[in-house]
Amino acid sequence: MQSTTFARSISTPLPALRGVRPKSLRAHVALAALATLLSTGRAADWQLVWADEFDRDGLPDPAKWSYEEGFVRNRELQFYTAGRRENARVEGGHLIIEARRERWPNPRYRADAPENRWQEHREFADYTSASLTTRGKAAWTYGRFEARAKLPSGRGTWPAFWTLGTNITQVGWPACGEIDILEYVGHDPGVVHANVHTRGFNHARGNGRGARTRVPDAETAFHVYAVEWSPQRLEFFVDDRKYFTLENDGTGPDSWPFDAPQYLILNLAIGGSWGGQQGVDDTIFPQRFVVDYVRVYQRAGAGK
Repeated sequence: MQSTTFARSISTPLPALRGVRPKSLRAHVALAALATLLSTGRAADWQLVWADEFDRDGLPDPAKWSYEEGFVRNRELQFYTAGRRENARVEGGHLIIEARRERWPNPRYRADAPENRWQEHREFADYTSASLTTRGKAAWTYGRFEARAKLPSGRGTWPAFWTLGTNITQVGWPACGEIDILEYVGHDPGVVHANVHTRGFNHARGNGRGARTRVPDAETAFHVYAVEWSPQRLEFFVDDRKYFTLENDGTGPDSWPFDAPQYLILNLAIGGSWGGQQGVDDTIFPQRFVVDYVRVYQRAGAGK
């Protein structure tokens, strides 16, 4: 099913902005054209409120992105580095998040750390990668969040494009809410996933909400992964084909904590609780999660 509110308004008049634009077209030209279109109301009042077109080579824009560092979550095997071009850079009009097989010291290592303090238990990592986030820089309540991306391949890879609630430090996970716009595990090639986690339903309880859809060339071609988030529902798309909807059941924040700001995350994990279910193929490295753009839209007068 196509998104009647967005795909028919945007993709037909401006096919270049669906991601097939020549790289010689500068980002400000594309954004100006899109802003003009949106201001006319031809896209059901969607307005572009934030974007990164990744058109300046170097490190990711520090005004838009910060880094997670170290061993972060899910007992993953990679060490996330910060400000290191080998793991995160803008090159040739794309953001490249690169996972590498290399030995990396863990500054939090403690020889006496118990096994359950897994971030401190490991003296070295065998892989490095990057996780970029807008936390502390930008967050939104409601809107359309989309990224055009080409995914890595191989057993052990686990790229994701997702959001977390800005209140995570106050209420913790999963009460803050998590929207996984895109998840992909290399041991299940050609299948992309959307998932939603709340206090009431999440993978830790074994009752998570989500769906999967086939994208056979996800590792070799760019596709647009998006969520449209309103007070009533979350709708997930690949190339504007909707494949999952989660309705607000009206029972309160335990099942719907999504009336508060969320920030974006782009990361490439290695191994871990899901990505590592079938181990890691060490012959595949380096692997790249390549992102052409990230854009956030909101309807006029909705959210902030």
